[in-house]
Amino acid sequence: MRVLVTGGAGFIGSHYVRSLLDGVYDAGYEDARVTVVDKLTYAGNRDNLPAHHPRLEFVEGDICDSPLLAELLEGHDAVVHFAAETHVDRSLASASEFVRTNVCGTQSVLEACRRVGVGRVVHVSTDEVYGSISEGSWTEEWPLLPNSPYAASKAASDLMARAYWRTHRLEVCITRCSNNFGPRQHPEKLIPLFATSLLEGRPVPLYGDGRNVREWLHVDDHCRAIQLVLTRGRAGEVYNVGGGNEQTNLAITERLLELTGTDWSMVRRVPDRKGHDLRYSLDETKIRDELGYAPRVEFEQGLADTVDWYRDNPAWWKAVQMRTAGSEPLPAVE
Repeated sequence: MRVLVTGGAGFIGSHYVRSLLDGVYDAGYEDARVTVVDKLTYAGNRDNLPAHHPRLEFVEGDICDSPLLAELLEGHDAVVHFAAETHVDRSLASASEFVRTNVCGTQSVLEACRRVGVGRVVHVSTDEVYGSISEGSWTEEWPLLPNSPYAASKAASDLMARAYWRTHRLEVCITRCSNNFGPRQHPEKLIPLFATSLLEGRPVPLYGDGRNVREWLHVDDHCRAIQLVLTRGRAGEVYNVGGGNEQTNLAITERLLELTGTDWSMVRRVPDRKGHDLRYSLDETKIRDELGYAPRVEFEQGLADTVDWYRDNPAWWKAVQMRTAGSEPLPAVE
């Protein structure tokens, strides 16, 4: 079995790749050979992957490079497409790169898969394509109502994936996940930003009144769900992947203060961002009933373990901070 993973040096993609290489997944993937394609932008980190592994090939490249993809895809059985620009605040400042990577890049990946004849594709998306929901939860049939350039670019990429299934019968599935957390997440995101800042005794920025609600999903549970969709999902279908744990940003902040031994004097209120969605919530009945998925990592333990990882691995996140030091500092991003 040969799997090509786009964006495999990022937070979620690298966790998936390491799981594949560790033989965590069955159904013929225990000894899978993995090709990673990653542009190594600010969010990609070669250190997230093994330096050397007999079943891993790493290629630094752009998913918009169609000739490169066509060359690399020969002989691969499946593609898991993680590569994307994902930082919402960056999309508010400059949306063009989000359109290029998330829309044009996805089309490039899908077209290469069609031409080469790849058997299975999973396109990894986000719950943000649905917009905001005041009560209840989104099913996969919910209309797409994105509210940020990032979310709009991901919604467009989802529709591109659907079009390639409908028009070309490409065997592609779409997953839409809730907020991820876990080790090796870029320190611009809320949990690692707050954890690393508080561990160093630096104040943390909290948007608005902090009452925005997000559903949290450990990266390991997300990657298991992706593998289930890859091996058993129905082509052309969308699968919501939630963590079943809703938390306000205030509650997350309070728990991180406790885990780092600090208090509310370390919190600085900052103006709310434009178009900030109030609440996300996924109905994951479909993936549970069809594929037998259920999250395993309990939120409180997963969060504590995540903070411990950042406490024990300062060299990793300080190196990431140094590489992105020239970027404009951003408030906490979910």
